[in-house]
Amino acid sequence: MSRLFNQPVSESTGHAAQLYAGIKAAVGLVPNAYVNIGSNSPIALETLLNIDGALKKGALGAKEGEVVKLVVSQVAECDYCLAAHTLIGKKTGLSKEDVLAIRHGTPSSDARLDTLASFTRELISTKGTLSGATVEKIKNAGFTDTQIVEVVLAITSITFTNLFNRINDTVVDFPPAD
Repeated sequence: MSRLFNQPVSESTGHAAQLYAGIKAAVGLVPNAYVNIGSNSPIALETLLNIDGALKKGALGAKEGEVVKLVVSQVAECDYCLAAHTLIGKKTGLSKEDVLAIRHGTPSSDARLDTLASFTRELISTKGTLSGATVEKIKNAGFTDTQIVEVVLAITSITFTNLFNRINDTVVDFPPAD
């Protein structure tokens, strides 16, 4: 049950209604997290959509972006984002087994993605400057400086939705994460 204001899409007007129309045209529905965010702050929803839109044009790649979002959501224990990004991750080509391995920090079928998951987990779970060895490890796995910066942007995006959903207790409208 949502804890913050929540207005049905059908009753929305103005900026929120415009954003919802764009989301619905793009994906066929407006997920509850977006409805709940937009009900309270259309500007926050627009900013989130713009960040995610920019990431789609970037160098990181959809599968890699989902790895980042799965790791961050697992660490945050956000049931909404885990459900959403487990589904989306599978649509990018991640197997069920790989999704679980990435979330739980065990080896998947892709060592490069495991390095990305490990980098992400270390970045969000530690304080202070990362070690040079950590940065070299992700670079040695083939990630460019541009992609590393985009990892940080993906973390920013998913951290916002994780925190929002944890406050709001957003009703999960995706199949539950495994």
